[in-house]
Amino acid sequence: MAFATADDAARAWTEGWALSRGAAEPLPQPWGVTIDIGLPNAVSRHVLLDGSASEEATVRKLLHADAAPGTWIKFLEPPEVVAPWMTDGWEYDTPGHLMTLPLVHPTAAPDVPTGYLRRSWTRAGLTRVLVLAADGSLGARGQVAVTGTTAVVDQVETGRAHRRRGLGTLMMRTLQAYAAKQGALDCVLGATDDGRALYTTLGWEKVSPLTGVFRTVAETDGN
Repeated sequence: MAFATADDAARAWTEGWALSRGAAEPLPQPWGVTIDIGLPNAVSRHVLLDGSASEEATVRKLLHADAAPGTWIKFLEPPEVVAPWMTDGWEYDTPGHLMTLPLVHPTAAPDVPTGYLRRSWTRAGLTRVLVLAADGSLGARGQVAVTGTTAVVDQVETGRAHRRRGLGTLMMRTLQAYAAKQGALDCVLGATDDGRALYTTLGWEKVSPLTGVFRTVAETDGN
């Protein structure tokens, strides 16, 4: 199986991302989907699909001045497409990339380097993986949410003191193996620039830019 379009990949990504983050199921909208999250700095997330990010009226409506602080919007377009319609009170997230990987030849999770221990657990389709150093500190972490035949890899991170030791590659291959074991045929994720560099070496392909903007949270007075 492979995604026919970037929109197909993005729809699958929203489903798995919502599961991974413990958010509400994506709510269909005329222009895409809305995901309720419920955190102070991330109340809800709108994802524009099917070319809606290029429609000025749609983007301007979502960027209205009355939008609540903590509102996020994701576009499958580069920043320059929506830049002309940006308004005060909104900021850009770090540049992102929507990437996919077909699980053509699933393999077992790779061995852990000497001096590290891997732990994992799965609940309701979400598998979390930790790689711990001998002293118990965090070497790397990551998680993968499986919805149907699609797996969304999320929150992959390597501890600062443990970088450049192959733990990022270990984590990605481990998550891919667990996804395949649960029946996934394709993986999708949203990557930063740094993440994209690693994932490309592991066979992932970029299918779309992923631009994020967010409504800034007003500071409290404190009086």
